[in-house]
Amino acid sequence: MAIKITKKIKSYSVNKPEDKAAETAPVAVAAMPATAEIIHMHEKVERPEALVGATYKIKSPLVEHAMYVTINDIVLNPGTDHELRRPFEVFINSKNMEHFAWTVALTRMISAVFRRGGDVSFVVEELKAVFDPRGGAWMQGKYIPSILAAIGGVIERHMISIGFLKGEGMALKTDPKAEVMAVNGAPRGKACPSCGSYDLRMVEGCMTCGSCGHSKCG
Repeated sequence: MAIKITKKIKSYSVNKPEDKAAETAPVAVAAMPATAEIIHMHEKVERPEALVGATYKIKSPLVEHAMYVTINDIVLNPGTDHELRRPFEVFINSKNMEHFAWTVALTRMISAVFRRGGDVSFVVEELKAVFDPRGGAWMQGKYIPSILAAIGGVIERHMISIGFLKGEGMALKTDPKAEVMAVNGAPRGKACPSCGSYDLRMVEGCMTCGSCGHSKCG
């Protein structure tokens, strides 16, 4: 009886050196041009560990002790073409404890305005426009109507020194953000004398409030 023997032949593949190099070579990725991220001032900008600033002395006949106003600045985009230094916080210190409460409240409010961003120079004009009913005083050859006006003058001088303002008297007269809110839907006309809402309308010949029903006709 004849026995048939079959022999299996294994096949082998050989990779050329250039093929292996092509498989292991890293894929080149087109490099994107690096662009510096511009940091704009807004309320969410975190306070750095260290700030640059200056302290100014106010000696006025209106107060018994001198007041020291410290204004610290934040530097945005340092080392770039968009580097900008702008006021970030304000502190007022004095031996006169009589003014402690309002100076703390004032500095917190001004600092909050500074940190929201935008053109905050209107703070200068708002402070300079405050008149003391007891009268002002002459300071460095200029009549200052109140100690708040003196603080406004210090802030203005500081803004000029850091390049935030171009010169004296060039600050905004009003808050630009408040004007935007007024254009975008602030109520017009008179307010209701009863509830204060701006919902007065003419009903049967009488101005009537649509919110509370107040009417001059009873």
